[in-house]
Amino acid sequence: MRAARLIKMVLLLQSRPSMTAAELARELEVSERTVTRDAQALSEAGVPVYADRGRAGGYRLIGGYRTRLTGLARSEAEALFLSGVPGALREMGLEDAASAARLKVSAALLPSLRDASRTSAQRFHLDAPNWFTEPKSPELLPAVADAVWDDRRVTARYRGREGEVERELEPYGLVLKAGVWYLCARVRDGGSFRVYRIDRFTAVTAGEARFERDVEFDLPGFWAERAEQFARSILRAEVVVRLSGDGVRRLPYVVDPASAREALAAAEAAHEDGWLTVTLPVESEQVARTQLASLGPEVEVLAPESLRARFAEDARRLGHLYGT
Repeated sequence: MRAARLIKMVLLLQSRPSMTAAELARELEVSERTVTRDAQALSEAGVPVYADRGRAGGYRLIGGYRTRLTGLARSEAEALFLSGVPGALREMGLEDAASAARLKVSAALLPSLRDASRTSAQRFHLDAPNWFTEPKSPELLPAVADAVWDDRRVTARYRGREGEVERELEPYGLVLKAGVWYLCARVRDGGSFRVYRIDRFTAVTAGEARFERDVEFDLPGFWAERAEQFARSILRAEVVVRLSGDGVRRLPYVVDPASAREALAAAEAAHEDGWLTVTLPVESEQVARTQLASLGPEVEVLAPESLRARFAEDARRLGHLYGT
C-alpha cells in the first residue's frame, strides 16, 4: 500500500508546480506527518523531492524529474483506457486529442501492457442513448465544450417555455444523460447555477474573457441534486391504488423508483387478501394511466374517480376485444 502511495505522490508533484503538506495529505488520505516521512523516503530513493520552508512553502520536484508509467498493473492500465467515452468525445470535438493522448500513454507503458487499449475495448462498450431513440448530436455542442474546457464566458440564446431568451453564462460542466447533453452553468457575475439542454441553444458565442471557477462547485453532486429535484417537481398529482403482491414488486419498474419506494414504505399493512393500498405521487392522470396500465390486473385504481373511470372503460374495451 505504501508503494502505491509513494507513486501517487510523485505523480501528483509531477502534475503541479508544488503542493503543501496539507494538500498532499488530503489527496493521499494520510496525515501531514506521513507526508513528511514519505517525502524523505522518496528523497532517499533518488527521487528529487525538495521541501520549501515557510508559510508559502510546500513540496516540489526539481530538475524536471519525470517518471514513466512503468508502475501500472494490467488492471490499472485497462481501467485507464476505459476512462474515455468514444462517442461523447467525438460529439464534443475531442476525438483527435483523445486519440493522441492514448498513443502517448501506450508509448509510455511497458511492452507487456501495450495491448491494454485493445483488451479493454473488446470487453466494455458504452451505448448511452435509450432504446428506440435516434441519437442526435447537438450542432452547438463542440462550441459549448470548448468554452467549458477554457473557462470562457459565453453569450447564449436559449429556447425555453416562454420563448427564446439570451443569457450570459459561465459554463461549468457537461452532462450526458440517456443520450441527451446538458450544460451546468452559472449566470454571469455570481448568479445561480442552472441546467440547460444543449439542443435548445440556438446560438452560442464564446468571448475572450475567462471566469474564475468556484472551487467548491462539485459537478456530480450538483447534477445528482438537480436530477432529484426535477424528478420530484414533475410529480404534481396523486393517485390511490390497490396492489397485489406482484403489483408491489413491479411498481418501482413502471413509475419513478424513489417515489414508489417512499409510497410503499408509507403504506399501511396489507389487507387480509394480501393487497396493499398505496397513495402514489404521479406526473398527471394521463401519465399515470399509461404507467399503471402495464401492471394489468395487479392494480386497482381507487382515486381519483376520473382515473378509475378511465381504467373501467379500458377494461370494458378489453373485454369486448377478447369476447368476455
